[in-house]
Amino acid sequence: MQLRLQAPTPLVAITLDPALPPIWTKLEFLNPSGSTKDRIARFILEKAWRQGRINTRTTVVEASSGSTSIAMALACAQLGIRFIAVMPEGVSNERVLMIKAYGGEIRLAPKDGGIEGAIRITEHIAAEDPTVFLPRQFSNTDNAQAHRFLTAREIIDEIPSGRADAVVSGVGTGGTLVGLYEGLCDAGCQPVPVFARPVNFTREADVECCSFSCRIPGVVECVSTIFNPDNLPSLETIEVSDSEALATTRELMRKGFPVGPSSGLNYRAAQLYLAAHPGRDCIVVTVFPDRMERYFTTDLFQPFR
Repeated sequence: MQLRLQAPTPLVAITLDPALPPIWTKLEFLNPSGSTKDRIARFILEKAWRQGRINTRTTVVEASSGSTSIAMALACAQLGIRFIAVMPEGVSNERVLMIKAYGGEIRLAPKDGGIEGAIRITEHIAAEDPTVFLPRQFSNTDNAQAHRFLTAREIIDEIPSGRADAVVSGVGTGGTLVGLYEGLCDAGCQPVPVFARPVNFTREADVECCSFSCRIPGVVECVSTIFNPDNLPSLETIEVSDSEALATTRELMRKGFPVGPSSGLNYRAAQLYLAAHPGRDCIVVTVFPDRMERYFTTDLFQPFR
């Protein structure tokens, strides 16, 4: 059995500040599990299935703070495969419940070990069980390839101008930014890759947003081998405070977009990029990675309680 990839998500022009050009935004929260991580889950697992590396006797084990685990749980449910998510302590309970609803199992890693500690636990599980398959989202180049060959091509097909001058994304695994950049280059664009870097997280917010770490050395040296600034020679980094990201997320929600904090981070960084390049006919593309429901018990929803 193989997975069937979902229909393309919409690309829409969104304007929150009339003084700035619209920002072309891929509504990735409309993927089946509610996030862009469906892209990599389906791409990695379908490829592994075709190659005979997984089957219904396999156990898929992945380290993730939330969205990838949810996407993997959904994909494994469709394939009839056992799934175990290894997550740092402190993630919102909504995510745990979603994974369990798809039949996935949860192993919590010590909070002080972060995502690196969760990765070590997955390696230990795999060492003891030969039926285990590790997607390894932080080092598997198929992560970026999913966005290069799927998401980026959809953007080119959907954007009226057929071009993108800049692509903006937060970096956790780095797959989205790297894959979109490479895919847009494949299509003949010369986009500026823009890393939306969150800063000044509180302790709680840092746990909730660890897929969008503000610690660049930690992402590059300790976790991600996909995101390498040396392979993105025109890379620009735009810092966005956690308060700005959350405020922008709430503004987007009030405009009818049911998104999570990473969407506010991406959109605000895209606004700041446009503001720093005035007077240009600049087409900026970004993504809204996931839906609001997995953040009900986080600081994002504090003003509504």
